[in-house]
Amino acid sequence: VTGAALATVNRLPVLLLPGDVFATRPANPVLQELEDARSYDVSVNDCFKPVSKYWDRINRPEQLPSALMAAMRVLTDPAETGAVTLALPQDVQAEAYDWPDELFARRVWRIPRALPEPAALDEACAILQKAERPLIVAGGGVIYSGATDDLRAFAERTGIPVAETQAGKGALPWDHERSVGAIGATGTTAANALAREADVVIGVGTRYSDFTTASYSAFANPDVRFVNINVARFDAAKLAGTMVVADAREGIRGLNAALDGYAVPAAYKHEATALMTRWNAVVDEAYAVRDRPLPAQSEVIGAVNEVSGPRDVVVCAAGSMPGDLHKLWRASDPKGYHVEYGYSCMGYEIAGGLGVKMADPSREVFVMVGDGSYLMMAQELATAVAEGVKLVVVLVQNHGYASIGNLSESVGAQRFGTRYRARTGTGLDGDPLPVDLAANAASLGADVLRASGVKELREALRRARGSDRTTVVHIETDPLADAPGSEAWWDVPVAEVSALDSTREARGRYEKEVWSRRRHL
Repeated sequence: VTGAALATVNRLPVLLLPGDVFATRPANPVLQELEDARSYDVSVNDCFKPVSKYWDRINRPEQLPSALMAAMRVLTDPAETGAVTLALPQDVQAEAYDWPDELFARRVWRIPRALPEPAALDEACAILQKAERPLIVAGGGVIYSGATDDLRAFAERTGIPVAETQAGKGALPWDHERSVGAIGATGTTAANALAREADVVIGVGTRYSDFTTASYSAFANPDVRFVNINVARFDAAKLAGTMVVADAREGIRGLNAALDGYAVPAAYKHEATALMTRWNAVVDEAYAVRDRPLPAQSEVIGAVNEVSGPRDVVVCAAGSMPGDLHKLWRASDPKGYHVEYGYSCMGYEIAGGLGVKMADPSREVFVMVGDGSYLMMAQELATAVAEGVKLVVVLVQNHGYASIGNLSESVGAQRFGTRYRARTGTGLDGDPLPVDLAANAASLGADVLRASGVKELREALRRARGSDRTTVVHIETDPLADAPGSEAWWDVPVAEVSALDSTREARGRYEKEVWSRRRHL
């Protein structure tokens, strides 16, 4: 169910065919059947309904053709796609049926590229012609639609700076003159500074998650307008934007042609460049190796970025690492950054990396995973070994749930239950647990290299990259070493009433910060 939600949130087509209980009910309840006193027509597969874009249960073989057609309609529609679930009862699966030959005839399902309506383009251009501080927010739709070259041409011609969501990272190379990097709660200070004063925001293929908008606090100009190019009308309408319902590539092309002659003021271009130059110096400092017992996570990211090639792919999903990667990773290729942050699903990393490598074996894949997420689904290492699919897994161990620990502390909850510690009479504050995740990875068939510092990490990464076997590179980091800040807010409510001084102090900060949130109407 979590995987289905992940697909739907990220607008990705996935077909699921779960088995189901007997349609004929000859001897129910069967093994693993969840009974519901309200109806015999309910099974655990009904849990897929709210996370699927199309759901059906095939109780008779003759129902299957119409269900398959409906499934393919959704799977091939960029605006409607997501998880599709066809539940298949055990007895129906085993039935013989005289299928019509036409069902097996070759069909080509063409994925449409929606063109922008001229009236919508005219309205968008009228807004942009008056803009002096516009900002592009590039979302995953830019990459899904293959619009990166068109986005680059548009940004270069107009001078409009480009900020990127998690899904849109890599839309421009990190060192492109118009790139200002990540935006929002995990963004760069450059992108967020421009967002605060932007008078027009052009959202391309973005669903405007709370991380992108910094919980609706990022765009602080009271007169800001939004122009949203999106294949889905649902997303194009967000933030009361002017809707350009279109494929991202076709929408950018239409806008570029209609805005012929428009360019931002030279002073604004220089400001964006200066802000990004300062941020790049911050990243250099975060990557720099410092003399301390355990390295910071940012140093590990810097080492992986240094060793990886321009077409290599970094994969991540959960914990504190996605936020650090969003602001710090220097992406050179549109498909070189694969961070699942629609659902931020713990355990996705190794399985996701396996899929990335199978999709394009010519690319080296670096899976970056923390110990908390590794413990959720490490077993796919065995699948990678069995299938002969080579991955480089960078296992970052900080003996706890660092992301939740930091978040807990920020709301005054004092990192409760976020460290791997033995229980004592006062709580989980005893000795560190003797967990050896490197040994666990070796037991699953992977080669394992242990690095005790960043220098050894670089050497291990080079060895792993040159190997033809799945290799896990294990390194311990300092869970309390923070990455550079984004100068942005994320709305995490704090209890109004608490006996803890730390929580009351956090509530006081929250009540001030919440006023930065805006309603864009």
